[in-house]
Amino acid sequence: MEPVESIIFIRKQWMTGQMSAYGFQKQGDSYVLKKTFFNGDFLSILSVDATGQLTGRVLDTMTQDDYDPLYQKNAQGAYVSRVRAAYVELLEDIAACCCRDVLFASPQANRLTEAILADFQVSPDFPWKGNSRYASYGAFRHASNRKWFALIMNVKRSVLTRDKDSRPIDVLNIKIRPDEADTLHSVPGIYPAYHMNHRLWISIVLDDTLPDEKIMNLIRTSYQLTR
Repeated sequence: MEPVESIIFIRKQWMTGQMSAYGFQKQGDSYVLKKTFFNGDFLSILSVDATGQLTGRVLDTMTQDDYDPLYQKNAQGAYVSRVRAAYVELLEDIAACCCRDVLFASPQANRLTEAILADFQVSPDFPWKGNSRYASYGAFRHASNRKWFALIMNVKRSVLTRDKDSRPIDVLNIKIRPDEADTLHSVPGIYPAYHMNHRLWISIVLDDTLPDEKIMNLIRTSYQLTR
């Protein structure tokens, strides 16, 4: 069962001023909120790290134990359903008060979107928005020929790593020089392109494995190669 936090906060960007006003406390590089709900019977502990990733815990205030049924797909009794609904209501209020909507799921994808706009005056379009599976795929195109030089997709990590890791991740597809393919494929965070020619395109995982500026240099090369 996908954590409810991941569903509610996908494509959300945290605003630190509003977070502080809501009650989040700065702890090191993270912001932490402790808040009771369901008439005080449960305590939510939410932590947002420096990259904007949120993790959540829910404790039974009487026993101080984690309330595991909240995250168990087969836990569908009337009581746990009411608790889950109350928790969702709390999370939705936090999202409305502390976040703004963004185009992509990962913070790095959204930072790169802003950098591409600054460099090339190009914003993404979403050519498959009518298809629920591919609606979040954003293409960055040349104004002159409408060819795309970058594509951001949200896919299961396993399509790149070829393992059983089914966590969703934003990836960036860009064009490369064929003679650089082998070297780039050996760089952590870079893979042969998903659904593209492996000698001409690469996929980059947007989880901050690679710094933004290194990725932007590769995007600039892709822009030149697709003109």
